Amino acid sequence: MRSIKKRRRIQLILAAALALFGATVLIGVAMKDGINYFRSPSQVMAEPPAASEVFRIGGLVETGSLQRGQGETVRFRVTDGAQAVDVTYTGVLPDLFEENQGMVGTGRFIDGVFEASEILAKHDETYMPKEVVDALKEQGVYQTPDS
Repeated sequence: MRSIKKRRRIQLILAAALALFGATVLIGVAMKDGINYFRSPSQVMAEPPAASEVFRIGGLVETGSLQRGQGETVRFRVTDGAQAVDVTYTGVLPDLFEENQGMVGTGRFIDGVFEASEILAKHDETYMPKEVVDALKEQGVYQTPDS
């Protein structure tokens, strides 16, 4: 009688462990496409990512770099104060997107140009994405909004 209870308990523990492992694998596979790593322009220029890698880049839109092309294609440079990366984006930019303001873009780095699939801009007077602030502080060029 004792060995049957012991065997069932072991079977239950093994089944629970297998279910937990399976759930972890499924969550990892589901999140694989949803995870985008953030990089500053300096990091992108120091170690260019593979063309197939989707990531986020952020910084300030460089003054004088915004060029509107035919249709909805826009070109500009994003900088962290030390390095700048050329960006192209086809689509409608956020209303608050402008030069010398913070932005974060999602896309791929292909042939030296970041091809953005999504652009996010600040949403009020003092907002700048945390990743952008951290990258600018790291470069020593961040100024608080009050200064």
